[in-house]
Amino acid sequence: MMSQKRALGMWVCLGALAGGCSGDDGGDGSASSSATITTTAASVSTTMSASATDSMTGATDNSGSMSASESDGSATDTSASASASATDTSATDTSASASATDTSASATDTAASASATDATTMDTTTGDLPPGICGDGELNDGEECDEGPENGPMANCGADCLLNPCGDGYVAQHEECDLGGENGPDSGCSEECAILPSACGNQSAEAVLTPRPVDIIILIDNSGSMSAEIKGVESNINKNFAEIINKAGLDYQVIMVSRYGKSSSYQVCIEAPLGGIPLGGCVNPPAQPVNNPGKFYHYSVTVNSVNSWCQALATFDGAVKDVYNFAPNGWRTWLRDDSFKVFIEITDDRVSCSVAGKTYNDANTNAGGLTAATAYDVSLRAKSPLHFGETIENRNYAWYSLVGVGPNNPPEKAYGPMDPIVTNKCNTAVNVGYGYQHLSNMSGGLRAPLCDTTKYDSIFLGIANSVVADAKLGCEFTIPPPPEGKTLDLDSIDVDYTPDGQDPVMFKKVASPDLCDADSFYLEDGLVKLCPAACMVIQGDKNAKLEVEFTCEPLKPN
Repeated sequence: MMSQKRALGMWVCLGALAGGCSGDDGGDGSASSSATITTTAASVSTTMSASATDSMTGATDNSGSMSASESDGSATDTSASASASATDTSATDTSASASATDTSASATDTAASASATDATTMDTTTGDLPPGICGDGELNDGEECDEGPENGPMANCGADCLLNPCGDGYVAQHEECDLGGENGPDSGCSEECAILPSACGNQSAEAVLTPRPVDIIILIDNSGSMSAEIKGVESNINKNFAEIINKAGLDYQVIMVSRYGKSSSYQVCIEAPLGGIPLGGCVNPPAQPVNNPGKFYHYSVTVNSVNSWCQALATFDGAVKDVYNFAPNGWRTWLRDDSFKVFIEITDDRVSCSVAGKTYNDANTNAGGLTAATAYDVSLRAKSPLHFGETIENRNYAWYSLVGVGPNNPPEKAYGPMDPIVTNKCNTAVNVGYGYQHLSNMSGGLRAPLCDTTKYDSIFLGIANSVVADAKLGCEFTIPPPPEGKTLDLDSIDVDYTPDGQDPVMFKKVASPDLCDADSFYLEDGLVKLCPAACMVIQGDKNAKLEVEFTCEPLKPN
């Protein structure tokens, strides 16, 4: 081993300085000799005299010169001079130290025994580390590791260039724990220096970023011009809408707000698999709608050509009753508190209605549409901040409009929120629906023409894909439970947010929602809840990673 060589070189030099080696004939029966030997491994230089009867084949020093009397060779050393007669087979020194070795690779002398064959010595005049020494950062022969100046008891690699062993009481970088002699199956730390399930220590659990549930509210105009459009909805709502959302793995449910019955009577009937009516059952609809709890609900109420906004507000809490009294307290009964809300407006007309003392009228103009949409957004959020968002910044709904706008290019392509308001109407529409368009743009929904029912497949497909893509990430996570017999330190909980492709950011814990800011969270009802501004940040990053870190005690079993 290299370390053993260095140790031997040190012993020789120190022995020579102390005079402890004098009088030793080295085991080969040779007489005393004269030579100058310098060893830098122990930073010691000493001069010894010796005469040798061995026959030298050559003595060579790369850093000095030597003169010798020998039977078949010569040697020179520019850094020290010496004379000797020898019969040894070789005497070699590559780092300013003389090594006279006999046939068994040992150098002996009556005054001292020396070996300076280790080329991994340090020059005491410069302090540099020549290649090949432990600590030079290179993995040399005989070393298990070498991290240069990082070597030490807390690193992976020790000062002796051997991997720091498990059980030394130091927690090295490659270890989870190290209790020294207490490591074992009855401790919190295993014999392999891994934290055992019975222990806690510093733990972390990745928070799964899953889309929030989506509640989809569909408002369909029951006026006399809507027969073909209603039929188009019935034909596509399962295959080209619900099925797409279902395949995406989204947790969704649909609430239909429109009069129930035959499409030929401008009413709506939804079959399985979305609705509870068997396939073909809407040819002659049952006496009342059949809900599919957890997936589809029908709130039967008449929606005329211009009052869908007002009916949505009035039926929300049951001010206007469901014909079949399925939800006496309104369709809010079926909403989930944690869901994102998606409205789909289907009408060929404009906005003009009043409810609860407020009027919404787009006046069939672009400016009027913006004014009406702004006022309605305020009213909808005020109706239920929990469901629709308290502020514009945390608005919790998107409004999609299948209305009387002219076709896009290509015709099956929907208009996005950044596209301008469409001023031309499609061929069978009454109006372009300025109010609906503006509400879609400000809430992030799509707009599409409803006139060509042959395009409903691609339109509903586009809406479904948009709903999936815009599904918001959840901002609440269960606090990981501590192992059995351990106590979770609530003050130790941290949340690390790693943006896509960037460095982690630590969210700090605050005592309550009132103290929230953009990079904080709080604990409530056993949940880690991100503050609203922090929630908005992660919801805009679908590839974000969240990790909840915590500590519990004790590491050693109770």
